[in-house]
Amino acid sequence: MEKENLIIIGSSGHAKVIIDIVEKQNKYNLFGLIESNPNLEKSVLGYAILGDESILSQSDYEGALLFIAIGDNWVRHLVKQRISIAFPSIKYATLIHPSAQIAKGVNIGVGSAIMAGAIVNSDSNIEEFTIVNTKASIDHDGRLCAFASLAPNVTTGGNATIGPFTAIGIGANIKHGIQIGAHCVIGGGSLVLKNLEDNQIAYGVPAIAIKSRMAGDKYL
Repeated sequence: MEKENLIIIGSSGHAKVIIDIVEKQNKYNLFGLIESNPNLEKSVLGYAILGDESILSQSDYEGALLFIAIGDNWVRHLVKQRISIAFPSIKYATLIHPSAQIAKGVNIGVGSAIMAGAIVNSDSNIEEFTIVNTKASIDHDGRLCAFASLAPNVTTGGNATIGPFTAIGIGANIKHGIQIGAHCVIGGGSLVLKNLEDNQIAYGVPAIAIKSRMAGDKYL
């Protein structure tokens, strides 16, 4: 079976993890990476920096799938929005590490990354352009909304919902049935026992909402 061509947008440490998934899946021909910062290295893990987003108009890359390897949820959204306007016909890859455990009835949206050792249990819904990071676990009937992310070693109980653009910090635990709103940030190592409204920053054991935030505020 002929491999599909792929281009990665981004060249950070997150992109390096994505490259590993691409190599392990062995189903894509990786052309290289797109990066708008001209002062960075010319290659990442042996793959060339092809240029900025303008290269997508070149015939050499026509028909290639894209993957947006940007860890910041809001920035990833802005890049997707910009490319969709400039190149409306472009399609996106979904990347799942072979060591990830995906149960029956799981839906995984386009543009998402499921990383090494992750577990997604039965009937969970992983929406588009999300990140389930290394060894993160989503229990049955969970929902990770569009452009949300789980850092390494996050654990959510069954029937938990993580709202759009929300970022759950490394090693945090979410009690079963918890509803976390949009644009929230949960600090690393926190234990979330109560629902959280939109635009909250919360951390601690148990997690407490400390202050509100605006969509797009930096957290990485």
